[in-house]
Amino acid sequence: MARIVLHSDLNSFYASVETVLDPTLRGKAVAVCGSTEDRHGIVLAKSDLARKAGVKTGMANWEAQRCCPGLLILHPQYEQYVKYSRLAREIYQRYTDRVEPYGMDECWLDLTGCRCVDGLAVADEIRKTVHEELGLTVSIGVSFNKIFAKLGSDMKKPDAVTVISEENYKEKVWPLPASELIYVGPATTRKLATYGIHTIGQLAAAPPEFLKQRLGVNGVAIWRYAAGLDTSRVMHQDYDVPIKSIGHGITCVQDLLNSEEVWRVMLMLSQDIGHKLRANDFNAGGVQITVKDNALGWRQYQAPLEVPTQLPLEIARRARALFDKQYDWRLPVRAVTVRAIKLSPKSQPVQMLLYDDPVRREKRERLEDAVEDIRSRFGKSAIYSACLMGNLKMPGLGVHEVNLPGMMFQ
Repeated sequence: MARIVLHSDLNSFYASVETVLDPTLRGKAVAVCGSTEDRHGIVLAKSDLARKAGVKTGMANWEAQRCCPGLLILHPQYEQYVKYSRLAREIYQRYTDRVEPYGMDECWLDLTGCRCVDGLAVADEIRKTVHEELGLTVSIGVSFNKIFAKLGSDMKKPDAVTVISEENYKEKVWPLPASELIYVGPATTRKLATYGIHTIGQLAAAPPEFLKQRLGVNGVAIWRYAAGLDTSRVMHQDYDVPIKSIGHGITCVQDLLNSEEVWRVMLMLSQDIGHKLRANDFNAGGVQITVKDNALGWRQYQAPLEVPTQLPLEIARRARALFDKQYDWRLPVRAVTVRAIKLSPKSQPVQMLLYDDPVRREKRERLEDAVEDIRSRFGKSAIYSACLMGNLKMPGLGVHEVNLPGMMFQ
């Protein structure tokens, strides 16, 4: 049986929701942007008018205003975006229970075997229903696999349906730039170009053995995608994506100027990571850090942990050791991300080190249990390391202050 896969993409999602919430914004150039004060001042989404004026996602707020005078900048209302995302999925679920989200504003739907076998008719009905019930527009790709369905939803925007079939995909897809294919990022695009591969058709015509030699297993995967051989399934609406890593990152409100300032941010981030590891019953087997400097260049490093752990202090110390070894301090640090990787179940036996003290480790774990209990009862800020008092240059934290008794004079 031929597969019928849809990819639905809500157009200019954040900006469109803002227009639904405030109809006076209709017909105006609107951009939803992060906070300039917290140094998240970039465009997250823009209306169609703003796009036509040259505003792009990821552009700095000041740059967007310069290229579109009169641009209305709005702060994001994430709770509303989550609400409308859920409402859209409820519409999709009227047609199939195989609805797989891809971010907040995109979903794949698998109609294979459903009573409604006309993919184009269903896509057009969904498009009209979303507009009538939610006031949002949606672009939908209809195809025989997930990759081409995603390509189809990108071809016509806004408020459109595009069909890519087994009969026409070579005409519609193969002339497109290789970068249009999902999972072909800028680095892969540049590497493919050095081999004379510029279009999806050229990628499909390349020998898979050559791509595997040059790009590893990812080379074979994108070759299959380009050739129309993707067979990945659309997951059931109740499917939980396995957790492969747990991380936390922050853009600081001021540049971090030395290793001590970076250490304090890493320790604060690791507290959240430790909490999430405990909540999901995982140990971390390694640590990955991403560091962005104030020129927006970024670097990423990772290393294993000697012993799998949930302890925030051990994760933070490994992150700091990585940073101190790798970062050259040519520029101050703007943003830091710490991620626990190589996760394993907490119940899995752990090989201890010869020089490790199991009694001491058990005491540290009991101490962390007590800290977690206090935070769960009295709030996240009820207890924290003394070195985290003061200005951490992190948004939304405020400054921890300790008021000592004043001196007494006679």
